[in-house]
Amino acid sequence: MKKIYYLSTCDTCKRILKELDAPGEFTLQDIKKEPLKEEEIESLKKLSGNYEKLFSKRARLYKERDLKNKQLSEEDYKTLLLEHYTFLKRPVIVNENEIFIGNSKKTVEAAKKSIHE
Repeated sequence: MKKIYYLSTCDTCKRILKELDAPGEFTLQDIKKEPLKEEEIESLKKLSGNYEKLFSKRARLYKERDLKNKQLSEEDYKTLLLEHYTFLKRPVIVNENEIFIGNSKKTVEAAKKSIHE
């Protein structure tokens, strides 16, 4: 699978997509217009190892709900990821059996290298 989960209203996502220059075989999924389905979250978890790695602790709702002061389980992370698109750390780039989560320089460079090998 070659897929990029992103948010079309996010300038950082747009910049990274441009920087990646991903070939046409990549499918782009705007998570606001097309929310993640349970099967998609399951397959992302399989690649990443757990739901927490996919979860954005910088989301506005995370702060509003005071989730940092709660003990969240893997099941909680999954539920929250399914509940609202802002909880997904973006972008999530899947290149076959590799997954790249988030927008750190290191992650983007590794994704670029993987895509253009």
